[in-house]
Amino acid sequence: MKGSTVELIQGLLLAFALVVVFMPGYVRLLRFVGIGKQIRDEGPEAHYVKEGTPTMGGLLLVGVVATLAFILGALDASTYSPVAALLGVGFLGAFDDYLNAKTGIGIGVRQKLAWQLVVAILAAIYIQRHFAIVDIRVPFAGDVEIGAFWYIVFAAFAIIAASNGVNITDGLDGLAGGTAIFAFVAYLIIALLNKPQQPHLALVCAIIIGALLGFLWFNVHPAQVFMGDSGALSLGATLAVTALITGQIFVLPLIGIIFVVETASVIVQVAYFKATGGRRIFRMTPIHHHFELVGWDEEKITLRFWIVGILGALLGVTFFLASIQALP
Repeated sequence: MKGSTVELIQGLLLAFALVVVFMPGYVRLLRFVGIGKQIRDEGPEAHYVKEGTPTMGGLLLVGVVATLAFILGALDASTYSPVAALLGVGFLGAFDDYLNAKTGIGIGVRQKLAWQLVVAILAAIYIQRHFAIVDIRVPFAGDVEIGAFWYIVFAAFAIIAASNGVNITDGLDGLAGGTAIFAFVAYLIIALLNKPQQPHLALVCAIIIGALLGFLWFNVHPAQVFMGDSGALSLGATLAVTALITGQIFVLPLIGIIFVVETASVIVQVAYFKATGGRRIFRMTPIHHHFELVGWDEEKITLRFWIVGILGALLGVTFFLASIQALP
């Protein structure tokens, strides 16, 4: 049976091992072809030393996860859309990483959003039609009917929001990778305890967790490689699709609390800046840069954000468990 403890551990360890084995050669390849990080001039001065560090590390994660999902037999109706979102958005992010490295200017915001929208709508349509979903599950309230059309709109929005939320968070060594691990651990637990259980989806989550652990081996401070848009955008999209398939999309803001806070800090900063004619609430956004500029070490910010991410994931799983116990 897929999702057994042995298979979950096997998938996690295989993904970790493959990333650890292949990443050094992959990093050398990125250096050879000149895929290095471009640091924006207005960023914190401490980041200037990161200029040229290989990026697009997320593409290796995408390849490992998709390959193992196929080899280990994790692909079924519950996992086609998460893996497809990982691949579809991953290749978009890789192209953006390549353009950023070569020209200093990536894909335009509108073009990137258009591609994300296409992938999000296709995933939302597949999920809605395959599972015949016309409602959304609200914790402690049960299923609330919204109809097929509005479910697709809601699902597409969630996928795009999560994709960009993880991407915004990817600004410090180990920050996005670590917080993503905690989020996928939470949804692995949810998939196993859901009614009905979703063992194939749990296995895909385990593979992603293992790949991210392998990536962190090289990404913790000082990072030898960055995830890039190929990893951050695709993992965010995959996380949202996973949440939708479990029916637990409304606990995602808790499970992904760091992604929410990071995104909200940017929105609030921009809105306040425009409303006040140039005044700022934070020294710089996303908010992890604010803490850098007030004197926190990069490692301290990352670890403290990880702690908040763990607490958010635990709280999200707790809400899930309390909700299914409260409902008939």
